Amino acid sequence: MAFMPPFGPQGTQQQPPSAPPPSAIPPKPMTSTLAIDPGAISRCLFRYTYIWPRSGPGFWFYPVFVGRTSISGFRWNGFFWMFSGFDLSRIDAFTCV
Repeated sequence: MAFMPPFGPQGTQQQPPSAPPPSAIPPKPMTSTLAIDPGAISRCLFRYTYIWPRSGPGFWFYPVFVGRTSISGFRWNGFFWMFSGFDLSRIDAFTCV
């Protein structure tokens, strides 16, 4: 996936949240979709979002951009927010708080 800089509307740079994500992991929603719809996950823009990938452990994410096939934002690594992005097809489920 191509690098997408953390820019929002009118090219203003987006900042990561100033606080860590919630300490409690939300319950995983029941899903049976083959791919995450960009319209569905776009309601999570600029909100703490927990993502369960198709493989690997879940993680907190703070999305700042949702494209047709990808998402980018800030991923919590346990200590601080890091900018990252990935394909929507790699997401099994998500929930935003």
